[in-house]
Amino acid sequence: MKSKLHCVKITEANLNYMGSVTIDEDLMDAAGLIAGEKVQIVNNNNGERIDTYIIKGERGSGCICLNGAAARKCIVGDTVIIIGYALMDFEEAKTFKPKVVFPKEGNRLK
Repeated sequence: MKSKLHCVKITEANLNYMGSVTIDEDLMDAAGLIAGEKVQIVNNNNGERIDTYIIKGERGSGCICLNGAAARKCIVGDTVIIIGYALMDFEEAKTFKPKVVFPKEGNRLK
């Protein structure tokens, strides 16, 4: 695990989009996530797990929007964990410290 947004709320589910998850750019920066990065989304409400990629959302919006087919795996208000992974050398992995972010109400950092 390289990065984690722990217990954010789904703000939108847009079935009529080609795919991905839209994430507030402030949340991306805080967790060290980048546009196009593959992430796993774990839905705490129903147990679904989804692999998709990130697109930037409006900075400061608190947006967490599942797009395309992934939108069928959640409803607005579901609590999810978004996890980014990285490959690294064994020795580097021993000392690597992941970025874990615990957003507040409204998916806000403060």
